[in-house]
Amino acid sequence: MAAQVDELDRKILAELQVDAEQSLDEIARKVGSSKTPVWNRIKRMREAGVIKRTVAVCDPEGLGLEACFFVLVRTSEHELGWEKRFLDVVRRRPEVLEAHRLAGDVDYILKVWVKNARAYDAFYQALISEVKIYNVTALLSMEEIKMTTALPL
Repeated sequence: MAAQVDELDRKILAELQVDAEQSLDEIARKVGSSKTPVWNRIKRMREAGVIKRTVAVCDPEGLGLEACFFVLVRTSEHELGWEKRFLDVVRRRPEVLEAHRLAGDVDYILKVWVKNARAYDAFYQALISEVKIYNVTALLSMEEIKMTTALPL
């Protein structure tokens, strides 16, 4: 069930999604409120789980990660034990930034950041050594056209 979020909450969230390091005074000025109500709303949204956490968004290339792969995983296994093993492996791998279970011909998609193709191969070899996978297709991202962590409000 969605938390109760009003228009002022959405304005505050929009500001936080752009820059969570802004001062409360800056946010309050931009959303047309004062500091204490803004602080109280942020606190309430944290407690309600609307705001999950605050993180730093790093530049992959600045960290030597030059290759982003989208990994399509198809499985012939649909038992709970297989899924648990697969999810445990995926969650442990730091190269996997996102993992989604899909409807359709592909069962899972992973977003994987690595240094280069050789590093991707090492990731792939480790993955298939830990869990049986029917088919894996890796798609190399040639250019990031849009990347955001901001949800549409």
